[in-house]
Amino acid sequence: MKVALLQPELYWENIDRNLKMFENLFERLENNCSLVVLPEMFTTGFTMNPEKIASSALTETPRWLQLMAEKYQFSLAGSSIASEENNFYNRFYFASPAVKVKYYDKRHLFRMSEEQNHYSAGKERKIFSLGEWRILPQVCYDLRFPVWSRNRNDYDILIYVANWPAVRQDVWNTLLKARAIENQCYVLGVNRTGKAPGIDYQGGSVVLSPKGAIISRKSSENPNILYADLDRDEMNAFREKFPAWKDGDYFEIVD
Repeated sequence: MKVALLQPELYWENIDRNLKMFENLFERLENNCSLVVLPEMFTTGFTMNPEKIASSALTETPRWLQLMAEKYQFSLAGSSIASEENNFYNRFYFASPAVKVKYYDKRHLFRMSEEQNHYSAGKERKIFSLGEWRILPQVCYDLRFPVWSRNRNDYDILIYVANWPAVRQDVWNTLLKARAIENQCYVLGVNRTGKAPGIDYQGGSVVLSPKGAIISRKSSENPNILYADLDRDEMNAFREKFPAWKDGDYFEIVD
């Protein structure tokens, strides 16, 4: 399966400009992409001002994702602000052609930016399907909590969408590799580039194999697009030869 990761600079709290920018990037993608992944809060940047965004714009985001998925015939993922029952969520959306948009709400809210004071935490671990592939969605700060992403032999691809600051880039690289190795899965880490108020981002988006090897390649036309081919047979052969997951400890997550 061919995947594409997009890591552009985002326009601060400007949904229209961001959506148009991504539409332009979609036009430049190589053919036959099955899955395209956008960063965390791809419509606004990592803002703690969700109330400034019009509710109509928030409801438009999943519709836009569905429209783009159907237009280009690929699945499309990324997180954005969602509003529901007077609460805001940092919501990971997953859209596929002719399928209702699915979502996962970020569980671990980044207290160093007081995210917990502006957004509500998700409660449910979810797995999405794309053909035979099983996908576990995660958002940024979730990366620091390996129990939440522990593979119970129930997923094949682990996706992290992020606004991960450049000052902690080494942590991003290290933890992504650890998640791939310990879960024996493909890991897609998608981070933004550019600047937001007071913060620098340098991307570092990557696709890692179940052995922790980097398998992504940059686009020859745009450095903010990366591609990778995921091999399900190769992954399954490795898991069968080295079934470390069978010796994992049993646990329950309780709130």
